[in-house]
Formats: sequence, C-alpha cells, structure tokens
Amino acid sequence: MADEGDILTDLNMDPVMDPAAGANGEDTSPAAGMITQYVKDLSVEVPNAPASFQWTDQPQIDLQFNIASTQVEPEIHEVELKVVVTAKAEKGNLYLVELAYCGLIGLRNMPDEHAHAFLFAESPRLLFPFARAVIADAVRNAGFPPLMLEPIDFTALYQNQLAQRAQEQQAGAMANPAGEA
Repeated sequence: MADEGDILTDLNMDPVMDPAAGANGEDTSPAAGMITQYVKDLSVEVPNAPASFQWTDQPQIDLQFNIASTQVEPEIHEVELKVVVTAKAEKGNLYLVELAYCGLIGLRNMPDEHAHAFLFAESPRLLFPFARAVIADAVRNAGFPPLMLEPIDFTALYQNQLAQRAQEQQAGAMANPAGEA
C-alpha cells in the first residue's frame, strides 16, 4: 500500500508528457475562474416612509444594470455588476436599491476575444444569483416583500451588444466610405 507521498507523486504530471506544458514546463492552457466575490457598495432608500407602507397600489419595478471590468493585476480583473432597482407607486417611490456586486476573476493564457466574453457575459452570469439574493434581502429588510428578480441571459445580451456595435460600425463606414471627417 502506498503512503500519501507516493500518491501525490503519482498524480503529478511530467511536464514533458503534458501537452499543455510549454518547453520550460510552464502551463500554457487557457484558464479562467472566480477568485472571490463581494458587495462593493450597497444603498437602500425608503424616501416616503412611513407613508409608503400604507399605499396599496401595485408598484412598478424599474431595473437597470451595468457591467464593468477593471484589470487589477496582469491576470486578475474585477468585474462589477451594478444593479439599480426602483419601486414606484402612484404617490411616489417606495424604495430604491443600488448594488455594486463584484467578483475578482482570474484569467490566464486566454485570447482577448475569449477573455472579453468571459468578463462581460460569463462572469455576470456567475455573479447575478448572489446579487439577486442581496437585493431580495435588502428589500425585505427595508420592510417590503422580498424582490425576486428574474434570471437574465447575459450571454444573449452580450451577443446582441456585439451585433449592434458591428451594425453601427458598418453603418458608419457606409456613411463615410472615404474616411473623410
């Protein structure tokens, strides 16, 4: 029977035999993953309390969100999912929740177009369920029934945004074919 040292030795791959290893044994295969996630900023307002707790009309929910990415180290990006929810009634606003929910994303050996897609489509998809829970709790803690946001298809939104940019660039090139200012 092998001891732990033997098992660990058996699991180590020989860099010469590993197809993802470079000539010097460096791993050159693409890698991406979530390092950590956190609430960067959270604001909850109930501007018309206590009167708003007596209103009986169904609120209209306005949901806005934005995705941003900032490189913090050569292989680490902060992805920020900013969500703003406003509940409006006929007499005024019931509540306003602003959340900046972030994740530190590690990227290594990834082509730029794949990294961009991971940062702006996949990362928000991974962050959203946790941001959704923070918002539900914040609304409940503000004295209202928890707000359960519907899932968002960030991949479809990302692809639509890329297609829209391509159309705008194509329309701009057609409007100014000679590159004149």
